[in-house]
Amino acid sequence: MSSMQQNTTSGLTFGNAPFVDRRQARSETVGGEERRQFGNSYNGLSDAGRELAEAIDAYKVQNRRRYVTTDELLRVIQSLGYAKT
Repeated sequence: MSSMQQNTTSGLTFGNAPFVDRRQARSETVGGEERRQFGNSYNGLSDAGRELAEAIDAYKVQNRRRYVTTDELLRVIQSLGYAKT
């Protein structure tokens, strides 16, 4: 290793800044919830729209999905009691 790199108990150090290995698995955040990238903004939604948005978010967290397919969205809608007439 060069003089700029030092092997320490906490990992590598480059210059004066410690190297942070972000690939290591981190424990879940406080409360066991997944860290969300975007805030939940349901402002301006109707009650039914808010219920749908919350159900979709819950589905995504429960199934560890960032995006849902059309069929998954349909299942969420049907789980709320909606049906084609």
